[in-house]
Amino acid sequence: MRDVKRKVLYLDLFSGAAGDMLLGALVDLGLPLEVLRAELGKMDLSGYELEAERQVRGGISGTRLHVRDLARAYPARHLPHIRRLLEGSRLSPAVRAKSLAVLERLARAEARVHSVPVEEVHFHEIGAVDTLVDVVGFVAGLEYLGVEQVYASPVPLGSGFVQTEHGLLPVPAPATAALLAEAGAPVRPHPAQTEILTPTAAALLAELATFRLPPMRVRTVGYGFGAKEFPWPNAVRAWLGEREETAARETVCLIECNLDDVTGEVLGYAMERLFAAGALDVWFTPVQMKKNRPGVVLSALARPEGADALAAVILRETPTLGVRMRPVERVVADRREAPVETEWGIVRMKEKWLDGRKVAASPEYEDCARIARERGIPLQDVYAAVLRSVG
Repeated sequence: MRDVKRKVLYLDLFSGAAGDMLLGALVDLGLPLEVLRAELGKMDLSGYELEAERQVRGGISGTRLHVRDLARAYPARHLPHIRRLLEGSRLSPAVRAKSLAVLERLARAEARVHSVPVEEVHFHEIGAVDTLVDVVGFVAGLEYLGVEQVYASPVPLGSGFVQTEHGLLPVPAPATAALLAEAGAPVRPHPAQTEILTPTAAALLAELATFRLPPMRVRTVGYGFGAKEFPWPNAVRAWLGEREETAARETVCLIECNLDDVTGEVLGYAMERLFAAGALDVWFTPVQMKKNRPGVVLSALARPEGADALAAVILRETPTLGVRMRPVERVVADRREAPVETEWGIVRMKEKWLDGRKVAASPEYEDCARIARERGIPLQDVYAAVLRSVG
């Protein structure tokens, strides 16, 4: 396979992250504030003002981005309102699609935590403006900087409690914890006895980032400072550069076990928990076992750093007494995402690229399923319409 150069962003989360810290890091990397204001101005959103302040903390210079509150009152915004706001904007299709995916992910997490329908999740007052500015600004900033893929370090978690409209809640906040769990994000302890990862930042990372350091040639480093003061510089460090690979090869871990005393329900649930824990793939293979018993081989693929966690899931969720684990090498095609305009709004397409050209594409299931549920039409009809839209 030929050499490939793709612009990538790596987020070093040594002090956690908030939405304004992530956005400030992009400004520090070279996203002009005028461009950011112009992009955000493509939405019918008011009541705020952006300011970027150069600061030096611990001898490191970076950018502190401020979202100034200018309004006295804000309309109540639920997910349908935000969806209409984005779909009626002049943002590019890619920015609209990715921003909506982040916000829907955040709404799903809040809905699970509070046991309410996702369409009834309330993006609260100025929080809604902050969240929209951070999410849309970050996604638009990635597009301006030409970033094709975002990577991130393991996520540090503080401790203690955070004050919310629901009262004191444990750190990480329940929505943040739900987002990290859904993404199978690797986490690590941190000495901060306060919240250092906000739900908005968690949603951005869960939707857009792959949690590992890629082989890359670093071109620029930027720092986005947060509001809190610590003995260390409270910042997100962002590395912008190019990923260079002679071949798209990577080492993953294959985890397997043989089962002959398990029901289909248990297998289905085990698969669900494995994907939730970060499995790259899970599958079952029918086999003939000792004493002529029909059985099944449960197989899962994992990143090396997540293999032990998946092995623990298999041991906990199935009757097996042990699992087999071995490293395997795989060659993967370049994967990209492109938005497609349909009669029901934007649907993301997953594209397969080889040797610099697109060879296949398929609609994103979650987008099509959402449309099918909302419109009351068969899922296969949505798939067919999306494929017709791309010719």
